[in-house]
Amino acid sequence: MRFARAIVIVFDGLGAGEMPDAEKYGDAGSHTLDNLSRAVGGLKVPNLSSLGLGHIAGVDAIEKAAAPIGSFGRLSEASPGKDTATGHWEMAGIVLEKPFPVFPEGFPPEVMERFTRETGWGWLWGKTASGTEIIERLGEEHLKTRKLIVYTSADSVFQIAAHDGIIPLQELYRVCEKTRRLADSYNIGRVIARPFTGKPGSFQRVAARKDYAAPPPGRTVLEDVKAAGLDVIGVGKIGDIFVHRGITEEVHTSGDAEGINKTLEAMDRCSGGLIFTNLVDLDTLYGHRNDAPGYANALASIDTRIPEVIGRLKERDILFITGDHGCDPTTPSTDHSREHVPILVYGKGIRPGVNLGTRKSFSDLGATISHALGIQIPANGKSFLDLICK
Repeated sequence: MRFARAIVIVFDGLGAGEMPDAEKYGDAGSHTLDNLSRAVGGLKVPNLSSLGLGHIAGVDAIEKAAAPIGSFGRLSEASPGKDTATGHWEMAGIVLEKPFPVFPEGFPPEVMERFTRETGWGWLWGKTASGTEIIERLGEEHLKTRKLIVYTSADSVFQIAAHDGIIPLQELYRVCEKTRRLADSYNIGRVIARPFTGKPGSFQRVAARKDYAAPPPGRTVLEDVKAAGLDVIGVGKIGDIFVHRGITEEVHTSGDAEGINKTLEAMDRCSGGLIFTNLVDLDTLYGHRNDAPGYANALASIDTRIPEVIGRLKERDILFITGDHGCDPTTPSTDHSREHVPILVYGKGIRPGVNLGTRKSFSDLGATISHALGIQIPANGKSFLDLICK
């Protein structure tokens, strides 16, 4: 075992340039990092830059450190799709052959008929929408009719929004659990509870969102790490994404600041294994809302916390920073974008300045984690550990 702990921090929605097949997904020209940097007159991310962010292939608008202290590259997504579950599963060694179904014309009538029949609730909309926009548009009608707001996006999601003063949170969760069973019949990737509060004109989502994902179609690196008797601490929505498999401790968070705090706390108590963190705000609060200044400020805020994470690293730790898909806030689309994602690697046992180039699959990350922790490398993915170890 070369390393005792692997710390993986996923910046949800951080893309590093369009994939070769981006046009098929309607994402030609997407480049979350570069387009964002140009839109705001330059990103202020000195700590990520010092790790090598600006040296990644295809990244042109980020400051290049004179001597990067980390290794750097970008990962290609081998699976079809551009959603959260697909991206995270591939990081953990699962490469999908078929994408999850999407519903650009809205859910078919038979799906919504089953929804009412099996949950006992009426519904509004049932088509694609921006979550914040549809809550503002239909929130008042929801308050009057008590019908749930149902919507989807370019991803394979069945989202259910309800005001917490009308539908108790536990009832919303119960509805989502029943809908998950319905969604299994259609292989829908995720059912998401979207509680909100407030009054017409000032509705706001609350932090009690909950994801009900389809299970990964195979064994993941997380399960292998757990089976080896090591800790697997999921911070943020990691537990939901992996349907609570292969995780020894789940730590839910209300935002990225808390996500970093909880990651640091996990580093203080975890003696060996994997700490896997998802920071969702870049995607949910800014990418999907096409809020480039907000995205840039949030990314800059996370960047200021990187020294704290590095300062907690021990001799036998390895840190990975990556993304799960793009979510370019500068394009007309409000959905995810089919992009490469950055990979930055740092540790006291890691060589600085190694250019990993463009890797063929997100699963190279899972293979490298397994290699680092001394467990069996999964069938998918190629470890790059030997390239970066001192």
